[in-house]
Amino acid sequence: MVIGAGVIGLAAAKALAHAGREVFILERERQFGMQTSSRNSEVIHAGIHYQPNSLKARLCVAGRDLLYRYCSERDIAHRRCGKFTVATSDEQVATLERIESNARANQVFDLKWLDAADARRAEPQLQCIRALSSPSTGIIDSHGLMQSLLADAEGRGASIAYGTAATRLVPTPAGIEIAINGESAPVARARTVVNSAGLQADRVAACIEDFPPQHIPKISFAKGSYFALSGASPFSRLVYPAPRAGGHLGIHMTIDLAGAARFGPDTEWVSDLDYAVDVQRVTLFAEVIRQYWPGLDEARLYPAYAGIRPKLSGPGEPTRDFCISGPRDHGVAGMVNLFGMESPGLTASLALGEYIAALAAD
Repeated sequence: MVIGAGVIGLAAAKALAHAGREVFILERERQFGMQTSSRNSEVIHAGIHYQPNSLKARLCVAGRDLLYRYCSERDIAHRRCGKFTVATSDEQVATLERIESNARANQVFDLKWLDAADARRAEPQLQCIRALSSPSTGIIDSHGLMQSLLADAEGRGASIAYGTAATRLVPTPAGIEIAINGESAPVARARTVVNSAGLQADRVAACIEDFPPQHIPKISFAKGSYFALSGASPFSRLVYPAPRAGGHLGIHMTIDLAGAARFGPDTEWVSDLDYAVDVQRVTLFAEVIRQYWPGLDEARLYPAYAGIRPKLSGPGEPTRDFCISGPRDHGVAGMVNLFGMESPGLTASLALGEYIAALAAD
């Protein structure tokens, strides 16, 4: 049983089905990927920012290669467009140097340095004093990816139920019994349950009878808004400012597969799932964007969408690793909980699916 049909839940369902498991997916929304998986930058990350030896680092690098291969095999729209991470001050050059060192520790060896002239030759509207080029970074049609993952799982016998929330889980010697939509009687029993509920993962874990509460971490909601740009994109590749303290990657510019530009996300700590974009934030966006694109006309920016990231860290705290908790951690047979599955979850999804399937088998 997989709870949650975001990109990671679907990748887990695919891996479990391919391992010969009978798989059923429960999704509370009316369609797959309605929350975090469809409200992000749709970037295939190279794996340069994450703490060496962390799950994020290892699974991002492995997942990146698996994802490019899978997209080619399944004809999923994607493009290896590359990315510049730019420094606009001497202090930020030191940040880029740390990124390069971190990338090497993560076995990413294709970064290239550019001086201001090289960067401007590649991107004439870009302002910076140095840049790191990451040719392995790309973009992807996340909906097409999820559609393919679900089709692969269904092709191996998996089934999915929409509009179905798991609201009570009872571990028994015969497996975990699952009740749905507030009902008291269980409708299914599973040998293994993967809690891949994303923004609701902590709430699903709290529904497990007698589950040890110390193994349910606090989830904070980080809302990120995006503004799109009318007219032609100023750049042909992704452009990221030097990361800020705490590891936040800042308001960067991405392009979609049609070549249109958008900027985001910012970070706004919220307590509920409010996806409205505050148009007043455009001034903050413009201020940040002009640091690397001084030619921006603010009137060209308009609200696009917002996403919410389930984070294990809060305001002012450093970003934490994925938390994947199995029976050896919490003692409940057959239960696998996924907490804090934010970026690079999309890039790492296929590797995460394999990791989760191996954990379930163990």
